[in-house]
Amino acid sequence: MQVESTLFTHPKYRSEQTEAAPFLPMSRKEMKKLGWDSCDIIIVTGDAYVDHPSFGMAVIGRMLESQGFRVGIISQPDWSNKEDFMKLGKPNLYFGVTSGNMDSMINRYTAERRMRHDDAYTAGNIGGKRPDRAVTVYTQRCKEAYKQVPVVIGGIEASLRRMAHYDYWSDKVRRSVILDAKADILAYGNAERPLVEISHRLAAGESISDMHDIRGTTVIRKEPLAEWKGMDSRKIDQLHKIDPIPHPYGADDVGCKNMSGPSDVKIFDNEAPKAISVQAPRPKPWEKTYVLLPSFEKVSTDKYLYAHASRILHQEQNPGCARALFQRHAERAIWINPPAWPLNTDEMDGVFGLPYKRVPHPSYGDDKIPAYDMIKTSINIMRGCFGGCSFCSITEHEGRIIQSRSQESILNEIKDIQDKVPGFTGVISDLGGPTANMYRLGCKSVKAEKTCRRLSCVFPSICGHLDTDHSATIDLYRAARNVPGIKKVLIASGVRYDLATEDPRYVKELASHHVGGYLKIAPEHTEDGPLNKMMKPGMGSYEKFKELFDKYSKEAGKKQYLIPYFISAHPGTTNEDMVNLALWLKGEKFKLDQVQNFYPSPMANATTMYHTGLNSLKNVKHTSEKVTVPKKGRQRKLHKALLRYHDPAGWPMIREALIEMGREELIGNSSSCLVPTESRHEREAIRNKGKGGANKADNKPSSAGKKAFTRFSEDQFADRKPKSKAGSTSNKKGGKASGTQEGSVNGQRQRPAKKNVWGTTPKHQR
Repeated sequence: MQVESTLFTHPKYRSEQTEAAPFLPMSRKEMKKLGWDSCDIIIVTGDAYVDHPSFGMAVIGRMLESQGFRVGIISQPDWSNKEDFMKLGKPNLYFGVTSGNMDSMINRYTAERRMRHDDAYTAGNIGGKRPDRAVTVYTQRCKEAYKQVPVVIGGIEASLRRMAHYDYWSDKVRRSVILDAKADILAYGNAERPLVEISHRLAAGESISDMHDIRGTTVIRKEPLAEWKGMDSRKIDQLHKIDPIPHPYGADDVGCKNMSGPSDVKIFDNEAPKAISVQAPRPKPWEKTYVLLPSFEKVSTDKYLYAHASRILHQEQNPGCARALFQRHAERAIWINPPAWPLNTDEMDGVFGLPYKRVPHPSYGDDKIPAYDMIKTSINIMRGCFGGCSFCSITEHEGRIIQSRSQESILNEIKDIQDKVPGFTGVISDLGGPTANMYRLGCKSVKAEKTCRRLSCVFPSICGHLDTDHSATIDLYRAARNVPGIKKVLIASGVRYDLATEDPRYVKELASHHVGGYLKIAPEHTEDGPLNKMMKPGMGSYEKFKELFDKYSKEAGKKQYLIPYFISAHPGTTNEDMVNLALWLKGEKFKLDQVQNFYPSPMANATTMYHTGLNSLKNVKHTSEKVTVPKKGRQRKLHKALLRYHDPAGWPMIREALIEMGREELIGNSSSCLVPTESRHEREAIRNKGKGGANKADNKPSSAGKKAFTRFSEDQFADRKPKSKAGSTSNKKGGKASGTQEGSVNGQRQRPAKKNVWGTTPKHQR
């Protein structure tokens, strides 16, 4: 896709600034060493500052530094007052505010809304270093510190809250975050392109109040932009199918359909030639066009209108044909410009080739930052995802168009890791991104790519226009492992197995050279009902991939295993679906120690289904399909217990549910049963608990009851484990550094980082 200018064609704001700072300064002392009396831009972030291309503040900070701006970092400030927000002084241009690589609410709370006690993006893995709704709080403190200084918000938290959205933690629809935060402008997505434009226009003296036309931004307005024509969203998607997309070049009679007619029609004659009038091409129907969405007041009370608005937003994500969106919030409104153009390969190389130190800021001393330890030897080779899984927000954040780096750039980063990462052992922990095997894949038709509004290129089937040739990825893997000094190159990012089976050569290369015993893969479920709501392929694709993986592993003389990930309590999942999944797990001898209940993140399609109970993947009307949503605590606990069918703590609940479902045949001690019959030991434990297991004075459970509850209530995001004598939590789990979502730039699903990147080994494989 064509853009008028690239990231690196702007003249430097400060032409005398030729050398990069060792680290972007976090104190006046560091500014003084650099000879700065002030910063042009100050980035406020909820993460510890790690100068690495998987951390959003480092990517944006180094990007703006390369444009000639003086950039400072305020990391994890004390938000109780404005003092910490003034420690670098008043910025000359603006504050840039982000919650960090993770949404602050997902960072602080589990899927069951329990507070976490650790934080993988904080030195020492200490929780509580950022507030709830960090973007809003940080912005308000910046405004208190320097009222007249503009504030630009971005990162994953702002990006996924750019319009009226359902908020899981308060269980209501909230306004766009730009209104709650009182920010001047919101940059969504990875945002290098819009932030560079904002910075240079501000530096040139333009007021931020006039910057309402920048792609990839959201602003507050009272009325739509002048000279833009509007259309009501209900004309696009109400009681009919989606309007067909007009021909991109304005032709109404493409093909030969007008040549049909009676055989005696005279097509050619001997008349003198006539002059042809040449008309200017008609504008494309999406240019200078906005869609009027139902207002915040309407979508907050009408679930049909909420599902409808969500559906429209997801249709307007292709930069080639997206229209602007306009949504009123009382007397004001938000204007969402079309997405920014994707970065081309040269621009991606430029961003990842900036002078990162690849280590945390020295001020953290020897304190460990788990998210950094997770990704310090991993490399992000691409951005974006055309999978469109309904529970994931990567597509809404980074887009469906894959943005890939060159092989040369990636190999140079391997050498950079060798030179800069302390204690590097010669093992690259990952070459990946949102998905391991989408590198350099994309639409084979330029015209189709510019006009497509499909939510996924691979669901319900792989699009005929999609290139599935993995040659570029195979060549990259071979080149990477041949770099001198490299012992092993692992693939830790999730593999899209339905794509991989389209090119068995890739599966062979992966299994033969790049798996460290276990490969994580995410079928997410076994039943068609929930899989269709997830927009995931059926288990046939998984079985085909497993067959190839086992075959090539055996040929390589290796014993290797797939580690499948599953989601419980996803919209569209019934109790019967979960029982069938549990039976499949038992048949495959999988015993999952860590399981994931569905977590409704802002703006995801599955979150819309969770809130409304409607299938927003299809045209929304009052006769629309109603979606089964496991919302109640008991049912969510049951679904999680079924995933952990082997855990005795969940057996009483599973037995009760099986009896209610009329599936008593699954209770017993034979191999065909899911759970055993109640043992004498269990009956005694229940009897003892009833007699004296709880202290009536303080209503605390007995140690046996507490142990059972703890085992049952653990989830993938936070284990309740006792603290060590030193006072630090013994559980060191956190989230894989996601370079995008947001603030993050690598586009991983927002999950805490784990020391074992493959997940917990099933017991039968230990």
